[in-house]
Amino acid sequence: MADEMRVTFLGTSGAVPTTERNPSAVLLRREGERFLFDCGEGTQRQMMRFSTGFDVSHIFVTHLHGDHVLGIPGLLQTLDFNDRTDPLAIHAPHGTRSHLEQLIEATGERPTYPLRIHQVAPGDAVLDREAYTVEAFETDHRTKSVGYVLIEGDRKGRFDREKAEDELGIPPGPKYSKLHAGEPVEHDGRTIRPEEVVGPPRPGRRVVYTGDTSPTAATVEAADDADLLIHDATFGEDHRDRAGQTGHTTAKQAAELANRAGAKRLALTHISTRYAGRGGQLEDEARAVFEGERAFVAEDGRAIDVPFPNEG
Repeated sequence: MADEMRVTFLGTSGAVPTTERNPSAVLLRREGERFLFDCGEGTQRQMMRFSTGFDVSHIFVTHLHGDHVLGIPGLLQTLDFNDRTDPLAIHAPHGTRSHLEQLIEATGERPTYPLRIHQVAPGDAVLDREAYTVEAFETDHRTKSVGYVLIEGDRKGRFDREKAEDELGIPPGPKYSKLHAGEPVEHDGRTIRPEEVVGPPRPGRRVVYTGDTSPTAATVEAADDADLLIHDATFGEDHRDRAGQTGHTTAKQAAELANRAGAKRLALTHISTRYAGRGGQLEDEARAVFEGERAFVAEDGRAIDVPFPNEG
């Protein structure tokens, strides 16, 4: 579907899985492309269970702790069994390529389709497409780590067909396309300029995935006016000290950061097993301070659409 963007939470647990939560993985589908952010153990089964499809073109790894990468070997093998021929790219922090290669080749085999591992650093444009970019930003965990932000470019302004047809007398046809593309046209002896019938550019969408991290200024910058911020919320305020010691964030801290960034929506993930059956505590702590549309604790299998700004 044109303009579609959907996020599916495949794994929302902390370091240890539970019967309700798989280790970390998020799938983002944008206009037919599928991107996987982290790939904890069992991710491929979650992809089957929640019908996301396997046609992933890029895997973005935030760091190499096991709960974020142990699903990669199995997924790659399944793609091979399914006769994949399309290339696959894995992006991971600088200095981790050799460890990732060892993980992939632990079974003694390597995929037959083209597989490339790219090392990234904060500030890198990991993907640079005409319609969007994916950039890496700095996070603060106990190992080499990055977060990722997908940023769409501005879209063309709305075309005022009623004005073009009724007020200016321009019949539907090629002139509409030229005006919408920013080109002036001649009609009835006068020059019609694009700004007469085309509104201002409309902003695209911004989705941020932090992986595991303490609160950082870089995350605030990356999440500036974000439509969706997916943030580490491993602990509640009852374990705030533990969060600081282990390079994680509390739900309240994530909400405070989302406020500073002006994020519209906040998804809390990487939930510690301490809160099994009581994720509502974390949700309440975040909602008590979050000023956006809604903060929620992500659940495995939950899928949300990300509309364009002011069009949700």
